[in-house]
Amino acid sequence: MPRLSVIDPASATGAVKEIFDGPLNGKHLNIFKGMGNSAAALNFYLGGSGALKNASLSVMEQEVIQLVFAQGNGCNYCQAAHTHIGKGAGLTEEQTIAARTNGDLGDDKLNAISTFAIAMHEKRGFVSDEDIAVFKGVGFDDGAIAEAVAVSALAVYTNYFNHVNETELDLPTPPAV
Repeated sequence: MPRLSVIDPASATGAVKEIFDGPLNGKHLNIFKGMGNSAAALNFYLGGSGALKNASLSVMEQEVIQLVFAQGNGCNYCQAAHTHIGKGAGLTEEQTIAARTNGDLGDDKLNAISTFAIAMHEKRGFVSDEDIAVFKGVGFDDGAIAEAVAVSALAVYTNYFNHVNETELDLPTPPAV
């Protein structure tokens, strides 16, 4: 049971209603209903995710990072959400599992993203020169590194929000690992 009030989009008011009726129209997931206690919290999420739509990292690549952080932070909600989104972006179910378990994703770039995301998570951002060299070794540049950090920051926000809220799962349960 969620610990924060669940904001029903149909009865939301003010700026929160504008967000539910605008950018979140048709996306009334439990995470957003919890964030709906604050227009600022919703806008923080929307700003970060909106900015990443223009990233050089593909949605598939970003979803690998999201899955690594969801698993590493023990966020069941985000494991489910990013398994679903990742599959919609072209990841196979096996790749979503591999991203969560440091397995082989069957693609050098996706493996490098997974490895770099794991390093960022485990080292709290204090990655080594070697971690960066391996990431760049498959064709990523400094911009992709900056974007990977941005994706990880958004992941931590949603992971921690779900931990604090105890957001109820309203998406298909991800495969067990």
